[in-house]
Amino acid sequence: MSAPSFILVTPQMGENIGAAARIMGNFGLPDLRVVDPRDGWPNVRAEQLAVGSPVLKNAMHAYTLDDAIGRLTRIYATTARPRGMEKRVLTPRAAMAEARGAIEAGEKVGILFGGEKAGLPNEAVAGADAIITLPVEPDFSSLNLAQTVGVLAYEWRAGDPAPDDFQPLGAPASKADMERLFEHFESELDRAGFFHPPEKTPLMINNLRAALTKARFTEQEARTFRGAIKALAIGRGKARIVRDD
Repeated sequence: MSAPSFILVTPQMGENIGAAARIMGNFGLPDLRVVDPRDGWPNVRAEQLAVGSPVLKNAMHAYTLDDAIGRLTRIYATTARPRGMEKRVLTPRAAMAEARGAIEAGEKVGILFGGEKAGLPNEAVAGADAIITLPVEPDFSSLNLAQTVGVLAYEWRAGDPAPDDFQPLGAPASKADMERLFEHFESELDRAGFFHPPEKTPLMINNLRAALTKARFTEQEARTFRGAIKALAIGRGKARIVRDD
């Protein structure tokens, strides 16, 4: 599936360009576009901060915003200020979900990020289809450019479905395996005097079983846990033979 283009509009610091390229690479966003950077292009500091990210190597340099977005069909503008415009305002999560649907429908999507000093120019925001605003503290809303890119990159990647080739680490423990583990554990706890007062024993056992069940043990983990119980019992000289069948 294609991904949105991330467009840095008149960024000032090469460090932020490089850091943005680095985190875009981390989250599988290949299309970075840089519009009229203050310190020129290419930028040594950007290369240093990108740490070899292929995103920076393949980044598009544009002299104007129109050059960068001309072939795109849907634009989102990131800004913390309302700008007095009647625009839809979305969270990063909602915006990335909407962008995903638009891309699946064949659209070409771009996300605009403003420069460090003044953010996006009003005309860039005016031409956007919607605004993305991060839920930051109103009294301290200024966010670093690369950090903003990172939040949007994460939200994009977080919307990916689980990989088809996911494999569990091992076969899940059967209910019979878990019952033997419970009985072994409870027996040793009883021998150690853990269940006190006696009238609360059923409740304590239920709580322990509920906690262990949440862990969703594999067969190997259940065996390992029982081995640990046995080792502790042997260590205090009170071990007894517990059959596995």
